[in-house]
Amino acid sequence: MNFIDLKLQYQRLSDSIQNCMTAVLEHGHYIFGPEVQAFEKHFAQNMQVKHTIGVANGTDALLIAMMALGLKAGDEIIMPSFNYIAAAEMAVLLGAQPVFVDIEPKTYLIDPELVSAAITERTKIIVTVDLFGQCADYDRLQEIAMRRNIPIIADIAQSVGATYRQRQVGALGTIACTSFYPSKPLGCYGDGGACLTSDDRLVERMRQIANHGQTERYCHQYIGINSRLDTIQAAILLAKLDIFEQECAKRSIVAEHYNCLLDSIGIEPPYIKTYNRSVYAQYTIQIDQRDRVREALKARGIPTAVHYPTAIHQQPAYRHLPKRVLPISEQTAKKVLSLPFHPYLTEKQQKLIVDSLQNVMYSSG
Repeated sequence: MNFIDLKLQYQRLSDSIQNCMTAVLEHGHYIFGPEVQAFEKHFAQNMQVKHTIGVANGTDALLIAMMALGLKAGDEIIMPSFNYIAAAEMAVLLGAQPVFVDIEPKTYLIDPELVSAAITERTKIIVTVDLFGQCADYDRLQEIAMRRNIPIIADIAQSVGATYRQRQVGALGTIACTSFYPSKPLGCYGDGGACLTSDDRLVERMRQIANHGQTERYCHQYIGINSRLDTIQAAILLAKLDIFEQECAKRSIVAEHYNCLLDSIGIEPPYIKTYNRSVYAQYTIQIDQRDRVREALKARGIPTAVHYPTAIHQQPAYRHLPKRVLPISEQTAKKVLSLPFHPYLTEKQQKLIVDSLQNVMYSSG
């Protein structure tokens, strides 16, 4: 059994993907080819924004967004501590100070009231993270941010395909950033990422930053980097976009079946707010004795994952920052367990997973 089965998706799309890749090989425009522009346009329409900028990966997307918003040494940038490390890394590389805040206990999402309390005169940006596939409370976060004229970077790498109050995730921040890492709900066959915005000024700035800061060839107006989505990956993403909404619907069906199975054995399923549609980038539960359970499942051939075993503020690389106690993040990191999940997971496989989980959890070992 695979934790995420990309081979089954490829079997469904093989002809389309092969045709798209062959077209790129035949026209030979491997950088900034027509598929890049086509994907950027199509993806922007899907995400209900004016502009998409394809970049090399999701981490670059965050860096480019921070640079475009003017983050600099001495600035503070607020973000959740229960999260992947990328946003914190990019902030520190720019000389800024991450200010970590805690999460809501049931959703794992950044707590807006703690964001409000963390704002100071040095706060430059708020970063949200749509962890495990559902959206943060953007209306409340926007209310807080607008009061102080602070932009929001929405990290939507795990929520592309989700909705917030019937709105697409790409339009919920000043800039939205995503990764197309293969295991994401919308992933390519290598690295890739994108920045999304409806701000004409910001999109131009981000395009320049991503292209060595050039306003025209060999005229470098800004400090920039080299980050672009290559044409073959864009072609693959175009093929996947054709069935993406169908896959999101399948993910919901798989999640609902998991919910029923877990309810039947007394395990609480993931909590999704009523106004959210989650895309379930991971199907994550909390259990006691997580590491023992995980090893026992592995012995039965059931793969699992832990997202994330240590909150960022407890990582050695960030211990130079002011000490913070974030009890929900710290406790959550000890208990979360992600079960196998993808659109093509069968009910038979799910029953095997949950039966194994029940046997392991309630065994005397």
